[in-house]
Amino acid sequence: MNKLWVACVCGYFLVISSLMASERSHHASEYARQFETETPIKHVVVIIPENCTFDHFFGTYPFAVNPPGEPSFKPKRETLTIDGLTQALLTHNTNVIPPFRLERSQAATCDPRHGYTSLQEAAHAGLMDRFVQVNPNCPTAMGYFDGNTVTALWNYAQRFAMSDNCHSTTFSPSAPGHINIVSGQTHGAIPPNLSQGSSIFTIDGTFISDEDPAFDRCSEPPTIELTGRNVGDLLNAKNITWGYFQGGFRDCAQSHIGSNGKLTADYIPHHQPFQYYRSTSNPLHLPPSSPELIGFQDQANHQYDLEDFWITVKQHSIPAVSFLKPAAYQDGHPGYSDPLALQTFLVETINRLQKTREWRHMAIMIVWDDSGGWYDHELPPIINQSHTAADALVKPGDAGNPPPGAYQARLGYGLRIPFLIISPFVRSNFVDHSLTDQTSVLRFIEDNWGLGRIGDQSFDAVAGSLLPFFDFDRPRYSPLFLNPETGKPIKRRHVCR
Repeated sequence: MNKLWVACVCGYFLVISSLMASERSHHASEYARQFETETPIKHVVVIIPENCTFDHFFGTYPFAVNPPGEPSFKPKRETLTIDGLTQALLTHNTNVIPPFRLERSQAATCDPRHGYTSLQEAAHAGLMDRFVQVNPNCPTAMGYFDGNTVTALWNYAQRFAMSDNCHSTTFSPSAPGHINIVSGQTHGAIPPNLSQGSSIFTIDGTFISDEDPAFDRCSEPPTIELTGRNVGDLLNAKNITWGYFQGGFRDCAQSHIGSNGKLTADYIPHHQPFQYYRSTSNPLHLPPSSPELIGFQDQANHQYDLEDFWITVKQHSIPAVSFLKPAAYQDGHPGYSDPLALQTFLVETINRLQKTREWRHMAIMIVWDDSGGWYDHELPPIINQSHTAADALVKPGDAGNPPPGAYQARLGYGLRIPFLIISPFVRSNFVDHSLTDQTSVLRFIEDNWGLGRIGDQSFDAVAGSLLPFFDFDRPRYSPLFLNPETGKPIKRRHVCR
């Protein structure tokens, strides 16, 4: 009798506990939806891969060679045309060698030069013809992949939407690229105190290189501090949930074997833009106080490990704004990662997100951090000129004449980068030709949640709108599940119940 009574009581409390947990999850899932938004989008998930030009991944879209042994790609008949590699560019290119197709077996490549100055030298006053000379140690700088290697990206473009006129905000390597995505501004940098050497990290107060952030215990000196505001500050001011989730953030010593066969640290400090700012940093990499507080203000200060994001998915508490950074071995950076490793990360992530109930109010934006030194044929429109010792677009020391009072060493826009939006609300098989850049993502977040602008000459003030991507009156909630290895659609069996 006593055992039966104990069993009943335990069962009762298990049921009550389960109901309470369910209630907490229900309230958590509704939290981001309670914020007033300009559009039906209640969750923006920004995924930031590494180092790619538009031509490097989409130059021949939608036509793939389809050789035996590689995943095939067949475009839809209604696929829109893009500004890609024409037959003339492929056969009579003004570079020393023309663009050439890289096979799937050649996914792991060398790493082209992609500094602020070297990218300008490759662009060569808009002639776009010195990519070979700038990269004597990387002969694949003129190479490109097609839908037989970056198969998932091409299939996402067919089902959802992409741009063929999105640019890096400035000519820049990784760190300024990440920072532009979240603030549109790399001016206001405090340079390191150097005991030796004379390397240029900042010029006229603008950060142009890849030195680590000042507020990070995993950083290697010299380090850089940035003043001013970022989108995290704007979100905090409105008490809107957000987070930057990066692979390896919890343990700097965590590592994996990269595509080059070498052990690579998962966490790269200069890929964490919020750690450059005192206001949004988590210097000691403190974990969230509790799973329920991920996305809210606590000791983690909105900076998390990628595993923490999946906790929010499980408990239905995905923040309103989430930035996802893969661990290094899956971020697609040439040298230690590759497009196939990136494809695995993207497909596994997007497959999981499409299975959530938050998917019905979500926009996943895939925006690359920089062009990586790869060839692109399109001259970027120069909306912000510069004239410093680090510039070289026209000639050494010369990239135009900025107006009085304009911040220097922010030559932009930079080269084209791929950009895709995956959402029930985007136009299907759509190619946006309007001019956008990395800060267009920032501007969408600002406008959707009524945050205002960064100010202080941030590029968000002039960024092109992403609204042409969307048709909010005709959402398509059906997901597209892909195979992480091949990038091809998974045929789902329909079961009658």
